[in-house]
Amino acid sequence: MADDPEEGMLSWDESVFRDEHVFEIDYVPEAFRHRESQMETLKYALRPAVRGSRPLNVVVRGPPGTGKTTAIQKVFAELDHQPGVRAVRVNCQVDSTRYAVFSRIFEELFEYEPPSSGISFKKLFGQVADSLVDNEEVLVVALDDVNYLFYEGEASDTLYSLLRAHEAHPGTKIGVIVVSSDLDLDVIDDLDGRVQSVFRPEEAYFPVYDVTEIADILQDRIDAGLQDGAVPTTVTDRVAELTAETGDLRVGIDLLRRAGLNAERRASRTVERQDVEDAFDDAKHVHLSRNLRALTDTERTLVKVVAEHGDERAGDVYDAFHERTDLGYTRYTEIVNKLDTLGIIEAEYEQLEGRGRSRRLRLAHDEDAVRDHL
Repeated sequence: MADDPEEGMLSWDESVFRDEHVFEIDYVPEAFRHRESQMETLKYALRPAVRGSRPLNVVVRGPPGTGKTTAIQKVFAELDHQPGVRAVRVNCQVDSTRYAVFSRIFEELFEYEPPSSGISFKKLFGQVADSLVDNEEVLVVALDDVNYLFYEGEASDTLYSLLRAHEAHPGTKIGVIVVSSDLDLDVIDDLDGRVQSVFRPEEAYFPVYDVTEIADILQDRIDAGLQDGAVPTTVTDRVAELTAETGDLRVGIDLLRRAGLNAERRASRTVERQDVEDAFDDAKHVHLSRNLRALTDTERTLVKVVAEHGDERAGDVYDAFHERTDLGYTRYTEIVNKLDTLGIIEAEYEQLEGRGRSRRLRLAHDEDAVRDHL
């Protein structure tokens, strides 16, 4: 008797997923593989906080998608159970000024947002410090994606306020973890001298995962998030290979989700290699998508102008940008530098005969991909 042709087909109320949330960006895995030494560095630095002392500061560096944020989340989850310790993670893509950082800390300590206007930074700072002293609490602040504070020229002032809080408010105990995905940024050297003198951090470097490590991590996600047998080993290996090419684990996690959705579209119980290949073009842009989502409206406008004008000189691009925003050239240059640093555009210098140097601007990614994710 021939096999039932519908045996491998999904019915309307079935899914290849066991738990689709496993493949979302805010999911924190129970198992955290291949980062044992980095976790030990973080725990070593933060252990004094549990004893009521000021913890050591830490610089966490590594390319995107190498587990830095997950490491912070895992360690902070442990600290949350320790009396006398408050751990606050600030996403500097969202909170990219000193005032915004302290507003986020205030919100975590008091469980409500500070007034959106009418309160000075000095008062906001004072209320945070007084709360810590009155409650005899040690504060650990993780400035995740701290590179965005540098892009906005806010890093030195922010760290100065955190690291020297005990001078203005005796008894305040604050430790800082700075997390950077920008390997061209030298966190220490790019800070003001007044901050460098008090910032002597431990360092934890997160290298790119190799293909074997990627396969291990992806298999954990498959086991937790997809039905048994939904992804053959050969398919997992292909996802790991493609992920290793990008160097970003998030690409592989997103690729598994999209491949699973492709299998469901075919009403199949099994993810096939072609489902992965078809999904890769979208999944490989996950880092681009994340960067674009974090931009302000003005910054997104400049990306659109660069896309429209292609490979043109910065002065010509500015004319079009100015027509839409009315912003001056200084602010325009700051945004160009930020987009160039983020790898969204390329700003290359060229020598003009008799006129010195000028920059030529172009997108660093496929134009259609940028437009799709804007």
